Amino acid sequence: MDVKRVKQILSTSSDIEVKYNGTSVWIDHLNEDGRTATVHLRGPLEESSEVSIDELKEI
Repeated sequence: MDVKRVKQILSTSSDIEVKYNGTSVWIDHLNEDGRTATVHLRGPLEESSEVSIDELKEI
C-alpha cells in the first residue's frame, strides 16, 4: 500500500478492510517516517504493532 492510500483510509469514515500478513487490522496512524504505520488487530485483543505500509493490503 502507498502513503497516499493510507492517508485516504485514515481520513474516511468508511470501514475499509486492510490486512497485514493475512490478518485484518485497523490502521491507527501513519508514522512520521512515512514508511510505517501503527496498526492493531480487529477484535477483542487490540494488540498494536508498527508495520511497514508496503506489507498492508486493502481487501
